[in-house]
Amino acid sequence: MRHGAWWAAVLALVCGGAVAAERIVTLAPHLAELVCAVERCAQLVGVAAYTDAPPQAAAQVRIGDAFNVNLEAVVALRPDLVLAWDGGTPQPTVERLRRLGLRTEAIAVRRLDDVAVALERVGVLAGAADAGVAAATRYRQRLQALRRQYAGRARLRVFYQIETDPAYSINRHSPIHEALELCGGDNVFADLPALAAPVSREAVLAARPQVVVHAQQEDPAQIGRYWARLPGLAPADPAHRVVVDANALTRQSPRVLDGVQALCEGLDRVRLSVAR
Repeated sequence: MRHGAWWAAVLALVCGGAVAAERIVTLAPHLAELVCAVERCAQLVGVAAYTDAPPQAAAQVRIGDAFNVNLEAVVALRPDLVLAWDGGTPQPTVERLRRLGLRTEAIAVRRLDDVAVALERVGVLAGAADAGVAAATRYRQRLQALRRQYAGRARLRVFYQIETDPAYSINRHSPIHEALELCGGDNVFADLPALAAPVSREAVLAARPQVVVHAQQEDPAQIGRYWARLPGLAPADPAHRVVVDANALTRQSPRVLDGVQALCEGLDRVRLSVAR
């Protein structure tokens, strides 16, 4: 038996069988995307704030954001399955929902590989085990293809920049760090003490990044002014800056690979610039 089918069968036994959920509420944006990826989008009746894809999920009733769930709104929707974000949804919220008699399951995604496992689990919980296995298989194949494609690329020292005054960056526990590693980028601030922390210009000078990566939500004029004050570093040249869709890059669903691929392509463009 293939790994995916075996895992789905185990989950089905653990979860008491694949009973199709007809009214699903998700407590974080990526959970709605996972539900839709296993072909149960039509069963969504409530989603968290900032759920923006796919359109069918984005159109559903909002039940608060990932960290502040409106319990009354959830109960009013009469769900037969609530999907919580393991590590995001406050544990007291999960416990309260369960005490209210709502079937509430926490879905954990920490790394890129975990998305496939989450697809299989959501498939079983939602009564769509076969669709979950199929979605997980497609995801694993694409992730493996990206890893093969970008293995052996020349390493680049990368500063993932958030804002400018002060600038922040991310450490090795951020999902963006794993994406950088896959694409052949070395996160120059991997050892920061917090997931995201401020970095001084002196620290940036000492790190000597070859590339700056920032979200498209950042003001390009402010980014330009920041680097104009650091003329001795490569990212002072706009050709050494990569703009990414941080929403896709941090979304713990199959869409994360769209963000990873775009990041890898951006770093490849910098490599070409360096080689000239």
